[in-house]
Amino acid sequence: MPADLFPGFDSHWIDLPDGRFFARAGGPAEGPPVLLLHGFPQTHACWHRVAPALARRHRVICLDLKGYGWSAAPKGDPAHEAYSKRRMGEEAVAVMERLGHARFALVGHDRGGRVGYRLALDHPGRVARLALLDILPTLVQWRRIEADPALYPHWRFLAEPAPGPETRIGRGPDAYYEGLLRGWTGDGTLDAFAPGALALYRQSWSVPERIHAMCEDYRAGAGPDRAADEADLAAGRTLACPTLILPGTGFVGRGGLDPVLGAWRETFAPAAAGAAIASGHFVAEENTEETLRALVPFLAAA
Repeated sequence: MPADLFPGFDSHWIDLPDGRFFARAGGPAEGPPVLLLHGFPQTHACWHRVAPALARRHRVICLDLKGYGWSAAPKGDPAHEAYSKRRMGEEAVAVMERLGHARFALVGHDRGGRVGYRLALDHPGRVARLALLDILPTLVQWRRIEADPALYPHWRFLAEPAPGPETRIGRGPDAYYEGLLRGWTGDGTLDAFAPGALALYRQSWSVPERIHAMCEDYRAGAGPDRAADEADLAAGRTLACPTLILPGTGFVGRGGLDPVLGAWRETFAPAAAGAAIASGHFVAEENTEETLRALVPFLAAA
């Protein structure tokens, strides 16, 4: 592992029922804990520019989600519950408990954000503050895709039954995933990604078991994740913690901040605050300065 990505951070391996999970932790031991959860198709390495800055005050934990990076990548199940955000949120809670943190702030990007808001809805006493980077609620995303099938085609593709997507991706995983990365950045290149971080992404997504796991992640999004959102929306459940929405102006926020904030306020975060980040999808890597400018005071207010 490139040691310079997380200087001063410790490595942790945590055994859970679905396998062994990997996390990095740094910052003052008594600092307010904050959990950073990455998205697709990345790993905990996506936080290498943000984590050291947050670790000046906070105890920062960067977790590889199940199926990604160096964490376990079990096969899953017919109902895709193993990769549901509910199960992955429970695993995040278990990791934090093992590291000595019963309650914590959470920052999630992309799929990590979906784990984050599901965890906060299911376990409101666990999450002190929640920041969600460049996502809409899963049920809103699916409704928009159904209204416009050309929107976010990878959601439909990755949720197709196995082994269709796995086979096609497996013929050239670098070409597939790097094509997505380029398409989602603000400048259409890979320049925003540090070579060491990109090497870790390639290492992860080149493993057949992890290609399958990432597809299972999206199949769960179409099944149990959407169902959980629909149930909570019908029941009127909302996030109990302060919530910050940070869309990238070149991706989820390309239509402006108001539609994104509106989607959250009308569903699970009626009191959410927000700020648009001048970037593509990968806000923490493309515009670290603005991302930290929004995150630091939000997390410090805990």
